[in-house]
Amino acid sequence: MSYENRKYVIFNVSELGNVNFDEVLETSADTVRLSLDESKTFVKFNYSSYTDESGSLVENIPASVDALTTKSQLYSHSEILTILAGAEWVDPNPTEEV
Repeated sequence: MSYENRKYVIFNVSELGNVNFDEVLETSADTVRLSLDESKTFVKFNYSSYTDESGSLVENIPASVDALTTKSQLYSHSEILTILAGAEWVDPNPTEEV
């Protein structure tokens, strides 16, 4: 599957209620992944951009995501995979289920 046009944004959980889930590829606040300390989450969305007549880059970012005040930069699929494999997102000492 190609993720070329998919972007990801990390933000504080406190802003989760501001996300319009009709604009992103998650279904609800109940289905997002949280960082280990439960302070951050992320959403993914289909992304496109173009250069307008004046030469400015125009990015098509969902309005509710663009309005988040704690949002990170836009990450590609490979970039978010690297981030989500880090200590902030993966418990280095997972408990085993019996």
